[in-house]
Amino acid sequence: MIKVLIVDDSALVRKILSEELNRHDDIHVVGTAMDPYIARDKIIELKPDVITLDLEMPRMDGLSFLSRLMKHFPMPVVVVSSLAPKNSENALMALQLGAVEVICKPGSAYSTQNISKPLVEAVRVASLAKLNKSFTASGKTSSPPAQIRLYHTTNKVIAIGASTGGTRAIEAILTRLPADMPGIAMVQHMPPVFTTGFADRLNKLCALEVREARDRDPLESGTALLAPGNQHMLVEKQGAKYIVRLRQGPPVHHQKPSVDVMFNSVARAAGVNAVGVLLTGMGSDGAKGMLAMKESGAHTIAQDEETSVVFGMPKQAIQMGAVREILPIQNMPDGLVNAVTRKRESNGYDKPAAR
Repeated sequence: MIKVLIVDDSALVRKILSEELNRHDDIHVVGTAMDPYIARDKIIELKPDVITLDLEMPRMDGLSFLSRLMKHFPMPVVVVSSLAPKNSENALMALQLGAVEVICKPGSAYSTQNISKPLVEAVRVASLAKLNKSFTASGKTSSPPAQIRLYHTTNKVIAIGASTGGTRAIEAILTRLPADMPGIAMVQHMPPVFTTGFADRLNKLCALEVREARDRDPLESGTALLAPGNQHMLVEKQGAKYIVRLRQGPPVHHQKPSVDVMFNSVARAAGVNAVGVLLTGMGSDGAKGMLAMKESGAHTIAQDEETSVVFGMPKQAIQMGAVREILPIQNMPDGLVNAVTRKRESNGYDKPAAR
């Protein structure tokens, strides 16, 4: 039984979330709180497994509370935020502070009727999450890799997929990549608007140009394109170049955008010239697509269990035999540079490019 404490200043929201969560046999709402001060006392009294947290509350805002909570009494937190640009920035900061998931409040992207599935899924995922994952726990943070030799990489494509814990993992990778990396296509499971804020944040931190993808954007060297929330993203070859296409359609593995949709398109479009990376996340999205990439000749990399917040998606890909290399997150930037500078041999094996 997953014990949940709901922290929100709205009595209506507390009622809705409580009713939706208590419908499920494996979840029990043990209490609610209208502000962080009440929440603090109830955490001590009720010992919840997961907290759902509003970010805009009286007396103390949610980010301040989250920061203190993670410092003194770390536990899985699901942020429940209204869908607005300002709130998306706060939600991203919450993820950086250690929140496991972000979902939309009733009345924004989700109505009261359809909030149940993402809410319940987020609580279940949060209950399994490993907190305080340090991306440099097993090794020193290295400086950004040296500039790579573009004549080995101009026809390469990198595809990255992630879910729970992925915002921190993607940031840990991209901030250590050089500006002349091959084009990167990324899917991170996030609601609309939040993906815009995430791309903008990464663009300020990285040597690469990072932006939310638009239909028919070229996938060029030095650019990383993030799939917008609620749209699938595919990679296609157009002449000698690669472009991204945005598509509607039903969710895949309950996700839109889906990693599998992107990985399958990369397998078709780039084949041996692609590198696939599957990061932390719940479920199996990306595993079958990564297998398709491997079978098409791509180099495939999965994040290891130790540094994954939730070792679901990488584990599924590993068990399917879809993964050529397993790396901790702190080794991922160097691993990517090595992957895109390898030459493909006629016997089907990779070897490092000549220096």
